[in-house]
This record gives sequence, structure tokens and C-alpha cells, in this order.
Amino acid sequence: MTDAPVTPQSTRRLGALRNQVPMLLVVLVLVVAIVFVMQERWRRGSLFIGGAALLASVLRLFLPQVRAGLLAVRSRPFDVVAYAVLGGTIIALAATISSLGVV
Repeated sequence: MTDAPVTPQSTRRLGALRNQVPMLLVVLVLVVAIVFVMQERWRRGSLFIGGAALLASVLRLFLPQVRAGLLAVRSRPFDVVAYAVLGGTIIALAATISSLGVV
């Protein structure tokens, strides 16, 4: 069995992939939300969507710029506030809207 040589290009690719792990975590939560919505559990799905935005806010707050990957859109304060407001608003709306007999 031969080991593949470690090249600068493969090291760069691994580093680039590692920088996208925070975004992949957020996308994973969004996939769970979509599954709930497809099962007609829209409120639970909405809560997960808001939770994904709050997760993005926390990750953006604590990770350095180079590790935030695609979560870094603008400046850190703007991103944190935008993600937090979006997530909080979605959760508040999902929690306060009457389900009208829908589970």
C-alpha cells in the first residue's frame, strides 16, 4: 500500500475545506429543518431554521475571519447582529403564530 504524497495543493484544499466546516454545520441544521417541514411539522422546522441562523451568529462571533468561511459576509459585528436578528425573529414568529389545529 502506497501513501499518497502530500503536495502543497492538497494541503491548500484540506485547509479550504476545513474553513467551511462552520457553514456545513449550519447547512446540516437547515437540512433537518427541511425534513421537518416536508413532514408537515412547519413550526418545528421554522424553529430549526431560526436556530441555524443563531448558530451562524455564534460561530461568526467566536471564529476568526479565516475560519468563518462562507459565514463571513460583511464585518463581524454586522454579521453577528444580522444572523441573531434573523434567527430571533424567525423563532419568535414560529412560537407566536397559532397553529390552527395543525401540529
